[in-house]
Amino acid sequence: MPYEVTRTTLRYMTHLPPPAEELRLLDAELWQLDARRSQLLARRAWLVAALHRTQQPSPAQASAQPPHTAPAPPRAETAAPSVQNVLLVLGGVLLTLAAAVFTLVSWGHMGIAGRALVLGAVTVATLAAPVALLKRGLRSTAEAVAGLGLALTVLDAYALHAAALPGTDGTGYAAAATAVLAAAWTAYGLLPATSALRLPLPCALAAAQFPLLLGALAADAGPFVVTAALLVTAGLDAVAVVLLPAGAVRVTAVVGAYGVGGWGVAGAGWLSLTADGPVDASRAGALLLLAAAIAVGSARRGPGVGHALGLAITAGLLVVGALGGMARSGLPSQWAVPAHLVVGIALFAAVRVERLPEAMRRGLAWASGAVQALAVLWTLPVVAVVLLGPAGWLGRVWSGAPSDARAAVVVDAPWPPHAAVAPVVPVAVAAVLALAVRAQAWRSRARLGAVGLLWATALILPAILEIPYVAGMLVLGVLTAAALYACRITSSAAQVTALVLALVTAAGLTLVCLASQSATLVVMSVLTVLFGAVSWRSDVSPFTAPAALVSAAALASASGAAADWPASRTALPVLAVTAAAALLAARLGASRATVPVESVGAALGLFAVGLAVTDPPMLALVLALCGVIAAGTALRAERRPVGYAATALFVLAAWVRLAAWDVGTPEAYTLPVTVPALLVGALRRRRDPQASSWTAYGPGLAATLLPSLAAAWADPQWTRPLLLGGAALLVTLLGARHHLRAPLVLGGSVLTLVALHELAPYVVQVTGALPRWAPPALAGLLLLALGATYEQRIRDVRRMREVLGRMN
Repeated sequence: MPYEVTRTTLRYMTHLPPPAEELRLLDAELWQLDARRSQLLARRAWLVAALHRTQQPSPAQASAQPPHTAPAPPRAETAAPSVQNVLLVLGGVLLTLAAAVFTLVSWGHMGIAGRALVLGAVTVATLAAPVALLKRGLRSTAEAVAGLGLALTVLDAYALHAAALPGTDGTGYAAAATAVLAAAWTAYGLLPATSALRLPLPCALAAAQFPLLLGALAADAGPFVVTAALLVTAGLDAVAVVLLPAGAVRVTAVVGAYGVGGWGVAGAGWLSLTADGPVDASRAGALLLLAAAIAVGSARRGPGVGHALGLAITAGLLVVGALGGMARSGLPSQWAVPAHLVVGIALFAAVRVERLPEAMRRGLAWASGAVQALAVLWTLPVVAVVLLGPAGWLGRVWSGAPSDARAAVVVDAPWPPHAAVAPVVPVAVAAVLALAVRAQAWRSRARLGAVGLLWATALILPAILEIPYVAGMLVLGVLTAAALYACRITSSAAQVTALVLALVTAAGLTLVCLASQSATLVVMSVLTVLFGAVSWRSDVSPFTAPAALVSAAALASASGAAADWPASRTALPVLAVTAAAALLAARLGASRATVPVESVGAALGLFAVGLAVTDPPMLALVLALCGVIAAGTALRAERRPVGYAATALFVLAAWVRLAAWDVGTPEAYTLPVTVPALLVGALRRRRDPQASSWTAYGPGLAATLLPSLAAAWADPQWTRPLLLGGAALLVTLLGARHHLRAPLVLGGSVLTLVALHELAPYVVQVTGALPRWAPPALAGLLLLALGATYEQRIRDVRRMREVLGRMN
């Protein structure tokens, strides 16, 4: 280590670096010496401890214990430079507080001469001390003392105002004081003896943020002058950012430029929005243009592409706000957004200027795009009213055709006040997208966006122009047909766009046509044909085919209502659409449209059931027809499970019909289920002899035996228990004959419970006639008999279990 220090010293003697660099190198060497000294002290402590341990145990134990097992010395938690900095900062803070207390409290106990002498001497001495400290290489201490000296100058300014200039306006004095302090600190930081200090120049730049603002406030200037003061200060900060090298001073300038400039831009924007006339609007616009000029200058000369891009976007938006605000002051309020849009589109021309840097051109392009996007959002309320406003006809179906297209969409929603000029915005933006966007990666997307904007314009024009009601629907129909025709385009993005436009327009047309009966019938017919034709050979059939089915169902419902049919009877033509969907799905096969068509068909079947629910006979018919459709679908190999739904629908149809006939006998409801279930079980056992009897016959037998058993227990007559007992006996005998467990167990259990129910009154009667000792005696005899034949009973039970186990 001494050799390294000597070599470093010799290098310094042969080549002398600048003072600041030499001071940094000396600090680094001193820090290394401190670290090395700490290591040597730690090693010394370990050696002392090791020698102490070797004197205590025996020689054998001392030789057995390796030196590396000694505990490591405590690790220092803070380095020497960190402790030094903390102490210096704390010392500077305490001295500053002491000076402030002296100035605020003890100031009044001294005369003017004493005050000046004490403050001047302390401040000069404090500001001069860093010079000597820097010469000795104590840079951190010099920084701390310099910070104390800067704080003392602030206290000097306060003391001067309190003692010598008490009648001076505080705001004006603060403006002058901050200017003087900024100049003094700058001069102090640029002196050759103190140029190595890093604190004075950032503090000077921070103080320079206030003179103009405080001066404007002291002069009782209006909001325009105050805003101008903020923007000029931000401009000076921007100049400092460009001229100053990287470091703390430049960071301070960046913070000041963004902070003060942000307040200035906010104030200028507020003045532009609240301008009462062209004069105020022009003044506010000038302020915004000043801010834009500052942003452009910073973007052209500032560091970093991201920095330049953000400033270019900001500059573009400020120019639009300035020129648009000036134009707005002389135009009606509804033309405010189009005026800003014109400026935003004109801003897009700057992208073609080759002299501008690439980041600036991109930023201006983004700013223009943002203005155009905001303008398009401004027109969305009009589009929303045209599309969603007709939903009010759902509660006024066929109440009468409105007078014009606007009355057709304004049912419960208010008409936007700016709707008259709304078409200008999408047309202008569509022109920009179609003509100005030439990049190959964005051109196709821009064209699709232009098509969407032109579609929105055509959608809202009938309501804006208040054309006749029928003509408005004709326009919507033409738009739907054109969009469906465009679905034949091979491009996937274009197909999706055309499909969305077609579906949205068709939905709006459907709502509008609800005002008139004839219009509803015609529109639903046209939509059914259009969607059906497009679905014939198209990649969008998974969407258009279901739309065609929904339109057909709506036409069927409307036709039934036009014929004054009750809702239950209207379910039949709706069900015809469900049947058509099932036939279409069978024809489509493995097409992507098969599942959507089947899903819509099932939903329409449920809708038909809902229509017929108030008429039980018609509901039974509808359920039966749904069962037929489901059974036909189950004939397809890939749709076999639909057969269960068909069976359930047939059963429900039978039950509804029986309920309509006021039939209360449970067997009438259960036997139609039991007979098919037993037949299906017999077929299954025939195909798979290993199938369990519980799976094959259990559900069918339980469907009749259990409800009948419950009815028999509540039936005071003897007919039902007799018939049920006979049926249970027959089932039990068949189970025993064919060795089937399910019939044997179910039939035997039901037979036992029926017999118990029939014999219960007699058992009760006999029990009441016997003496009280007779039942216990009979129970005792029974237990004795059971105990005497226990072994035989066990063998019988085992034999019966083996017999049941061999049964299926």
